[in-house]
Amino acid sequence: MTQDLAHPALRRQTLSDLLHRTAKRLPHKPGIVCGATTWTWGQFDAVVTRLAAGLHAQGVAQGEHVGVLSRNSHGFAALRFALARLGAVMVPVNFMLNADEAAYILRHAGVKLLAVDSGLHALGRDAAAKDTQISRFLWLPSEDPSTCPEGCLDFHALIQTDLATHPCPEPTFNSHHLLQIVYTSGTESLPKGAMLTHGAVIDQYVSCIIEGEMAEGDTVLHALPLYHCAQLDVFLGPSVYLGSTSIITSKPTPENLLPLVEKHRVSQFFLPPTVWIAVLRSPLFSQHDLSSLRKGYYGASIMPVAVMQELIERIPQMRIWNFYGQTEIAPLATVLKPEDQLRKPGSAGKPAINVETRVVDDQMNDVAVGEIGEIVHRSPQLLLGYFHDPERTAAAFAGGWFHSGDLAVVDDEGYISVVDRKKDMIKTGGENVASREVEEALYRLAGVSEVAVIGLPHPRWIEAVTAVVVQKPDARLDEAQVIAHCASQLAHFKTPKGVVFVDSLPKNPSGKLLKRELRLRFEAHYGP
Repeated sequence: MTQDLAHPALRRQTLSDLLHRTAKRLPHKPGIVCGATTWTWGQFDAVVTRLAAGLHAQGVAQGEHVGVLSRNSHGFAALRFALARLGAVMVPVNFMLNADEAAYILRHAGVKLLAVDSGLHALGRDAAAKDTQISRFLWLPSEDPSTCPEGCLDFHALIQTDLATHPCPEPTFNSHHLLQIVYTSGTESLPKGAMLTHGAVIDQYVSCIIEGEMAEGDTVLHALPLYHCAQLDVFLGPSVYLGSTSIITSKPTPENLLPLVEKHRVSQFFLPPTVWIAVLRSPLFSQHDLSSLRKGYYGASIMPVAVMQELIERIPQMRIWNFYGQTEIAPLATVLKPEDQLRKPGSAGKPAINVETRVVDDQMNDVAVGEIGEIVHRSPQLLLGYFHDPERTAAAFAGGWFHSGDLAVVDDEGYISVVDRKKDMIKTGGENVASREVEEALYRLAGVSEVAVIGLPHPRWIEAVTAVVVQKPDARLDEAQVIAHCASQLAHFKTPKGVVFVDSLPKNPSGKLLKRELRLRFEAHYGP
């Protein structure tokens, strides 16, 4: 009998395989903990298989796009790996979007099945009703007790699927197949769907594990939203790969996080600077034992030096990393390690092990030390392209490198520091906001003549969305009117935190708006 050495299963490497191997190695170790639910890795693997089989029995097949509109939960984690086991494509949706914004993503991605938790079921129904293809809903259990809404597939029923009657199909896909489409605001008004394969995401896991010194023995708290690639793929995915114990919560508040760190003896923890600041300022900080914390991570924006110093002083045993990246590179690109936090304040560090990064001018030449250029990457972690968007895909890969859209400088040791966004994207509280989208909403307000939306330093949000407005003659707008108008049309995190009224906006001789001048002029608007 001749052996089939070309059989695809011999060398298959998908997210499903990573979980299955962890379950074989560590079947009795606690794997997923969320609220009152605890699954060992063996139990989690079995739940994922039955959920995948149940979804397949409902008609979900390899390649189908499945939307997820849910807060963090054990149900979210199980669905993530069940879709990977089926070869279906996950489309996570930011639950802070309004119904129109969510509907655009669901419609563009061609989603037919939408997974929701009880708290987001109404939003999901509203979004689905806006000319989408969605015909079915799947209910996911939450961290707190909840029940399945009427008309939804029941998660608990699906994980009771009889595998003898409805077996989970044998995978016919591999690492080069599509795993997820993650939509990013980027710098344009309409979101872009970054297509990422199993292989790209797994290569990114390797970068995270090596650069972040992650280990099987870690107990990891997952508090930031799993719809975002940072928590999902920089922390939850590597935890499953390694077999670290994962504590999942949907409430990233100090009142919830500090007791969880103490209760579960959490050793590894990721938060954006805004939430680290809230944790430090909480009166509960000194009331809880945080001695188990050994590895702390931040990203999404620069950590103020004073806050970094305070973190080091108040949690002295915790080493700290800055992870910089973006959705399109799955998402880790560069790393600033613990020994460099105070030596290179504000830096994004150096490229991760599976990433090659340059800072270039418009002719794709490397810039000199201290000169501003655009960050570009080559990596197996990169997206395949933007879903149904060949023009923006071609532009992003011009010159044979992926263009990040971020502007940076490089120092004489090769450390990269991000100084601006090429298309004026604002990063506020860990979320990306396209200034143009907010500007378009403001131009729909009667009385607005011109407007520029910029990000300004803020003690809570790090960077606050701020509208600089020129009024029409005889108009009588005030800050509250402008903010209320935006709040009626945009997600909460996109709504300006403040408004500045000016007589005119600065422009260059060709008429281009000079936002950098506005940022410099109003940099102290929210305080020093």
